[in-house]
Amino acid sequence: MHDGHRQRVRARFRQTGLDGFADHEVLELLLFYAIPRRDTNPLAHQLIQHFGSLSRVLSASQEELEQVPGLGEGAASLLRLTSALSRRIQLQQTGDTILNSVERCGQYFLELLRNEHRELLYQVCVDSKGKLLSNRCLASGGVSMAALSIRQVVENALLCGASGVVLAHNHPSGIALPSAEDQLTTQRVAIALQTMDIRLVDHIIVADGDFVSMAASGMLPPPK
Repeated sequence: MHDGHRQRVRARFRQTGLDGFADHEVLELLLFYAIPRRDTNPLAHQLIQHFGSLSRVLSASQEELEQVPGLGEGAASLLRLTSALSRRIQLQQTGDTILNSVERCGQYFLELLRNEHRELLYQVCVDSKGKLLSNRCLASGGVSMAALSIRQVVENALLCGASGVVLAHNHPSGIALPSAEDQLTTQRVAIALQTMDIRLVDHIIVADGDFVSMAASGMLPPPK
């Protein structure tokens, strides 16, 4: 019975993609490939109920996922891999992304860091028109701006011939306001970039579906 059901679900995906799939059905389909001999529909419902949404399931940590009864290491790793692949694809899609305003920068990082439970620090390099040239994750986990390698930020910008740099990080359990440490380190980055004739365009802080632009808040040094 389960084999027939799985064949129908897979055939439906081949014909229509994920159009019309409910969130629990997406998880059910994913789990087919990690749990070969068990009905994954109840587990998919359980995951949605436990985490609250599909996006929160896919952004949960390995440890959080393995705490759900019936979800082993392999299935948890598959769900984490799905999320990581999506993030990597987004990072590589630089050609058509233009970050030439506070709103565009904020929305870009809101999407990139949406439902992310870990602290992440990113550096985006742009050309003179705001075209995205590169996006690098500089740190993950317990992000501390004090530990940021300013030399690495400058080298990254020089490597891709950037005219400007945008920094961004998230506060998963806080509000979207820069700390005193954020402000001090951002000032140091801006000054270091200026020596190479590169502008620190902005530093975006993301938290709870909102963002704060340090540039719009007057927290960046004026360009020389």
